[in-house]
Amino acid sequence: MKLTPGHLSLAQLADVAAGRIHLELDDWAAVDASAARVAAAAAGDAPVYGVNTGFGKLASTRIAKDQLAALQLNLIRSHAVGVGAPMSPEVVRLMLATKAGSLARGFSGVRRAVVQALLDALNAGFVPYVPAQGSVGASGDLAPLAHLTLALMGEGEALVAGQRVPARDELARLGLAPLTLAAKEGLALINGTQASTALALHALLRFEALFATALASGAMTLDAARGSDGPFDARIHAVRGQPGQVEVAGVYRELLAGSAIRASHREGDERVQDPYCLRCQPQVMGACLDQARHAARVLVREANAVTDNPLVFDDCMISGGNFHAEPVAFAADNLALAIAEVGAIAERRIAMLIDPGISRLPPFLTADAGLHSGFMIAHVTAAALASENKSLAHPASVDSLPTSANQEDHVSMATFAARRLHAMIDNTAHIVAIELLAAAQGIDFLRPLRSSAAVEALHTRLRADCASSPADHYLAPDIERAAALVQAGVLQAPQAPRFEP
Repeated sequence: MKLTPGHLSLAQLADVAAGRIHLELDDWAAVDASAARVAAAAAGDAPVYGVNTGFGKLASTRIAKDQLAALQLNLIRSHAVGVGAPMSPEVVRLMLATKAGSLARGFSGVRRAVVQALLDALNAGFVPYVPAQGSVGASGDLAPLAHLTLALMGEGEALVAGQRVPARDELARLGLAPLTLAAKEGLALINGTQASTALALHALLRFEALFATALASGAMTLDAARGSDGPFDARIHAVRGQPGQVEVAGVYRELLAGSAIRASHREGDERVQDPYCLRCQPQVMGACLDQARHAARVLVREANAVTDNPLVFDDCMISGGNFHAEPVAFAADNLALAIAEVGAIAERRIAMLIDPGISRLPPFLTADAGLHSGFMIAHVTAAALASENKSLAHPASVDSLPTSANQEDHVSMATFAARRLHAMIDNTAHIVAIELLAAAQGIDFLRPLRSSAAVEALHTRLRADCASSPADHYLAPDIERAAALVQAGVLQAPQAPRFEP
């Protein structure tokens, strides 16, 4: 695909993360013009931050012309101080692509060799080893991007089949030359929000499939509990006017259309209203959808943004603060709320299903309660995960610790804000998996009645991997198999809403 800097879509970013796309840049005019202006500044006598000065608190220190290349090399070496587990290949691919796209817009002063090195690494499948911890999300994602750059230079490490190997060896194996830096290029590579943005984008993409599956699990639970489809009537949602709610209610109507289970209790059912976990699904899930779409708009903008410093314009270079990742931190915090709520309402539906006073199903979804415990402790697991998500959902963006001797005195914490989303998604995927197993068991107890065609298709797919559980058996493997199906997106609601802004 030809890279048009500033115009990557969410769908294209998804292809980048999955390694399904080859990026090329044809128009180098903006890059070349910007690089020429930096070269002129480096040859001159005036102090220019990041070109012939130190960095951060050391910005007033002048660097001799014959040491400018060493300045950039030392910057990368000194800033590669990340710790913790490595970022996933999907996230690293997004970092490479978004950094290339940002630099290619021609406001960063790097040579075309730098942008080409990023694209060549992405296209060849080169995955730098990037520790996930060590960025506060301001002055750029310095440590993660330094590790990425160090690998491109052949001094760091790369990931090959999950194993750390010397980057120089992997570059040689792939036929890639190590990158050599000129004036300002090291700073341009490590200033920016590409690590936090990539983490948040990957979480957003993962959440999209999880959200669509949670819609399906909620519909299956509604029928298993013989709930009413009245709360999904389009007129209710139209008069409120919240777009996500309106759209999600329509998905539930499609999922439940033609259910013989629903038809069986339209008359003679003494219940007046269902509990909120059933009745208010469009309101809760619709609000989550709106939050996710807002986050998608912010993150796609950020993925296409120029976020390093200083920036190079036609007549001057301006030092600013585009590297501050506050927009990413807020977007990630909003996503955290939505992920937590999807899991929270799913946990409530599991609790409802195992309670015979509400669901009118056998206690704990087992045929011989007492001798068998059924889904009693599976629900406890879901409750534990939902509670964990509540703690993880605390906003990271409200925290700040000054760094760089108080030069960088307010930071976003965006990188952690985005990184913690993946643990929350894993938790919620397991909650939804437990709900699917419980709801399918509820449907089994209602046989020979059948649900809608859509719900029955999901039930059949789940049962292909996870058998019915009328009596106690080792349930943990079923939960893991169901969670794998959830993560793979094979149990999604048909026609589920997308997050594309």
